[in-house]
Amino acid sequence: MAGAGGVADHTQPGRPDAGTGAGVRLGRAYDAPSAEDGQRILVDRLWPRGLAKQAARIDHWAKAATPSDALRRWYHGPEGTYEQFVQRYEAELAEPGAVQELERLRALAQAGAVTLLTAVKEPDHSHAAVLARHLREGEHADDRGSDNGGGDNRGGGG
Repeated sequence: MAGAGGVADHTQPGRPDAGTGAGVRLGRAYDAPSAEDGQRILVDRLWPRGLAKQAARIDHWAKAATPSDALRRWYHGPEGTYEQFVQRYEAELAEPGAVQELERLRALAQAGAVTLLTAVKEPDHSHAAVLARHLREGEHADDRGSDNGGGDNRGGGG
């Protein structure tokens, strides 16, 4: 089965975490695919530089749930902090296109393991971590904690 952009589906059916939404992992797009990845989902707006599409084995490219170009430029400028970035990004995730993409990603996560892939050097302190939190919380989005790692880490923003 082909995913977005005509990339092949390399999922492993019958994952032990199927149906829980707890099988959401973060990874770097440059890391080699692993059997534990489940659905490999690219969560950057731009394709990672120098990464061959066939080698990446991306199942889905979730562009609609990535930070806007304007937000990325602001964040990488002199005044953007990670906390402010998270607040602005979460506001973008409430927009209709992003909401629809989040629903698609939640369905994938509830069906089995997913790995959110990004080119940033520190995925745990990036937009990918915000997305992962949304997917792990599923329908409990109102109970969001502040597990974004804090600090002014410039690794996020795809």
